[in-house]
Formats: sequence, C-alpha cells, structure tokens
Amino acid sequence: MSDAVLWNALADPHRRAIVALLLERPRSVGEIVEACGLSQPGTSKHLKVLREAGLVRVRQDAQRRVYALDPAPIAALDAWLAPYRALWNTSLDTLGRRLDETPDVPEPPHRRTDQP
Repeated sequence: MSDAVLWNALADPHRRAIVALLLERPRSVGEIVEACGLSQPGTSKHLKVLREAGLVRVRQDAQRRVYALDPAPIAALDAWLAPYRALWNTSLDTLGRRLDETPDVPEPPHRRTDQP
C-alpha cells in the first residue's frame, strides 16, 4: 500500500477516531457506530476506506463484523516519520539547552486591572 493511500485514509478525523478506538481493542461495527456517534452507513464507508488502505482487518463473528487494527501499516508510517521526529527532538534539545543557559528574569509586578 502506498504512503499516500495511508495518509489519505488517516486525513479524516472520523477515521482517526475509529483508529483510536481500535487501538484499545477490536470492535464490532455497532460498537464503533455507538462510540463515534455516526450513522451505520457513514461508519461503514469510513471502515471501507481504512480496510482498503490496509489499516484495519475485519473478521466475521456470527452475524457481526469485528474490526481490528493491522499494525504493519502503522509501523511503516512510524518508520517514515522517524527522521522528522529526530529533527524535532534535536530542535527541542537545543531549545532546552538555551533555556538552561538563560538567567532567570524576575516577573514584572502585576498591574491591577480594576484601576484606571
């Protein structure tokens, strides 16, 4: 699956909410509908996009469809983000060192706002 398909699937806030729910545990469509507050057809459309992107798997459990996360695509996205995370961490480390080297400046006295 291409990265673009994965990012597109995760671009929608409803689909991200579904992914967050499935991070906790596999869920039936009915549970997802109830937790997300979406209609059943709307939820099914979002689940289809997530399934086609490879982010979720579905299994039949009697009359219910149960969805679970597939960790492989998430791991691929995490690997793609790793260099950017390293860049961000380096920037934060530099900021932290700068703040540690900066002398503390006393706060100015607070002005009363009830006086003209």
